Amino acid sequence: MAEAARVRVWDALVRVLHWTLAGAVATCWISGHWPPNAFDAVHHTAGYVAGAAVVLRLAWGFAGSRHARLEQFVRGPRAVLAYARALRARREPRHLGHNPLGGWMVLLLWGAAAALTLSGWLYTTDWLWGYEWLSDLHAALAWLIATLVVGHLGGVAVTSWRHRENLVAAMFSGRKRAPSADDID
Repeated sequence: MAEAARVRVWDALVRVLHWTLAGAVATCWISGHWPPNAFDAVHHTAGYVAGAAVVLRLAWGFAGSRHARLEQFVRGPRAVLAYARALRARREPRHLGHNPLGGWMVLLLWGAAAALTLSGWLYTTDWLWGYEWLSDLHAALAWLIATLVVGHLGGVAVTSWRHRENLVAAMFSGRKRAPSADDID
């Protein structure tokens, strides 16, 4: 059987920033759970890399290629609820880019990563050094992003399975199966 036609969806910068953010968050999570001070430099550097990746990706969301643009994948509440209902009924349409739930997951992940970077940086300043509430906030945000990552991976797995395409491979190659008449671009 011949391989289905493939189209470019995610450009190189989207993919590099995606994997950079994923790697930085994983590095922060791992280094943040080692004995205190053992990997602070690694933790701080990875946190700043995560923050930079979010800022660059947001900028690319306004200036980037078609499927990189926020306007393409951030949809309003009606579209998100309609998609969630269709998903629950197992009738959700395939989207070439992010589906409406996926678009909002992206924003939540970026927001959590940005808040983690900011709270981590603030904790290192003379102004807020040693404040327990800030340390607690940073830890709570770390658990939030861990929860969001699990949700993101679950969404990728479900969507990959339901639409019979490997979304992880697509995030490496930038290509997905060409849309059919029932798909949404």
